[in-house]
Amino acid sequence: MPRLTPQDGIAVVTGAGSGLGRALAVQLCAQGFSVAGTGRRRGALDQTQAQAGPLFQPLPLNVADAAAVREAFAALGPVALLINNAAVYPRRDILDESGESFMQTVAINLGGVMNCSRAALDQMCLTGRGRILNVASFADIAPLPASAAYSVSKGAARILTRALVADLADRFPDIVINDWLPGMLRTDMGIPDGTPPDTAAAWGVQLALDLDPALTGSVFEMDSEVLPPRGLKGRIKDAALLRRRRPRRLDRPD
Repeated sequence: MPRLTPQDGIAVVTGAGSGLGRALAVQLCAQGFSVAGTGRRRGALDQTQAQAGPLFQPLPLNVADAAAVREAFAALGPVALLINNAAVYPRRDILDESGESFMQTVAINLGGVMNCSRAALDQMCLTGRGRILNVASFADIAPLPASAAYSVSKGAARILTRALVADLADRFPDIVINDWLPGMLRTDMGIPDGTPPDTAAAWGVQLALDLDPALTGSVFEMDSEVLPPRGLKGRIKDAALLRRRRPRRLDRPD
């Protein structure tokens, strides 16, 4: 299967100053990729660079600022891979939320995905080749208390992935776009007994470097594909043809 290599261009990881984003950037650098890591705190990005080495480029940037994103991406050179990881989870009860605070979360969790994807596509569409992996969540299906802005924005970002696929898949089949849900992580936004970020990042990097057009529009949770629901007619047809759909799986990290 075709895979991205460091010769294809730069990798961009948003939210690279901590947690999963840092782990993704470190592992991509270990595979020889030049990685531009975005974040709002320069000090945190410097800590990532200390772990990742000289192939990591700190890129202080608010992904909610569309003009700043366009300018930053234009200065990077050819972007072959974008991992949209940046997100905030304010944990505010709806009665403590205002319209302004709600939309600030949306601007990062949804607007950031749009801004960075659009900037990366300016370059990917010139070559007809590239990879966008959106770090997603099922938070919109059953929102937890005090998660309205996070759940709505992350759910809308999954719709954005499908919209990007609808607009681009036929014209640019070698620009592969899909969602990946890393699961509950042992990070500041996660839970104490969650999956270590390094473990999840191994799956994420493996998926992000895969250029198989058949991945476009797919959804992976941790190391396994989540198959779309099948209607009654489809299930009957599958049974009649003795056809069993099997989800794709990623290799388990050592």
